[in-house]
Amino acid sequence: MLSKRNPLLIAAVIVLALSACSKGENKSAEREVEKNPQQSEENKDFERFPLTGIEMEENSEGRAVAVIVNNHPAARPQSGLSEADIVYEALAEGEVTRLLAIYQSEQPENIGPVRSARNYFIDLAQGYDSLFIAHGYSPDAKKMLTSGEIDNLNGIQYDGSLFKRSSSRKAPHNSYISFDSIKKGASELEYDMDKAPKELVFLDGEELSIEGTQTEYMEVSYGRTTQFTSEYKYDKQTKKYTRYSDGVQTTDLNTDKPVQLDNVIVMEVAHQVIDDAGRRAIDLTSGGRAFLLQKGNSYEVEWKNDDGRLIPYVENEPIGLVPGKTWVNIVPEMDIVSFEQ
Repeated sequence: MLSKRNPLLIAAVIVLALSACSKGENKSAEREVEKNPQQSEENKDFERFPLTGIEMEENSEGRAVAVIVNNHPAARPQSGLSEADIVYEALAEGEVTRLLAIYQSEQPENIGPVRSARNYFIDLAQGYDSLFIAHGYSPDAKKMLTSGEIDNLNGIQYDGSLFKRSSSRKAPHNSYISFDSIKKGASELEYDMDKAPKELVFLDGEELSIEGTQTEYMEVSYGRTTQFTSEYKYDKQTKKYTRYSDGVQTTDLNTDKPVQLDNVIVMEVAHQVIDDAGRRAIDLTSGGRAFLLQKGNSYEVEWKNDDGRLIPYVENEPIGLVPGKTWVNIVPEMDIVSFEQ
């Protein structure tokens, strides 16, 4: 009977039983984490910005804002480019490129000069569920904006109120908008500005597993002159790329802060001139060749449209980006890209 058994032996049996239960519970919890890796991420004591992968101590909620930035020589140096998470550079008409700067982790005081919209820039902005900012539009872009395809603020409706003209430059190279004005306009139109975009795929310290080529320089020549030639030079000390346009380093007009990049991507995308003004249709859906520059190496990959975002892929798997800033050059053919200085 129990009353005649050794009480020390009974206590030991109870301790062993409790220990076994505890180990079983721990293993069950481990199995749940393996099934649901997101649970493990949520238990971390930090958040990271979804478009840069840079860790932060507070929640990174907040809607992305996409701004069309003028890249004409008369518009340089621009304001706010150094604080953009991602910048897309693509041809508008002729040999002139235009920029789509996407902001989420930082909110520069002033952005511009702001320029008119093209439909493919709207498509890119939609991939990040962005509030879209432009001053003017092509006929196709106007249809998209007025039909409500994307929340937007346009300088045609808000010139002199939300958008301000600089007296130091001539139109159409002098329209600017502040982040305070963006927030004011969004509030007046009751746009939801709380939802953060879906997080991109980032490397967690490791190198890419695919073979690359040591590359410390890349040039993208959009035209017959150097006015719209973009250059990227790798700095081994900072482990970042510095951008140049027409031989001049890209810096911020107000702060002189240089644009420094952790990822540079060039994507070959089919272009077609569609009207007498030289406007283009750009195929952002079919995928194609791409080069990815990271940490002084280049990788020949492909790009795919993943829910509206142009993402580098290898063997049907998205490639992790280095946490930090990204610049994407969209080109009609790879012949205009060179890796020789």
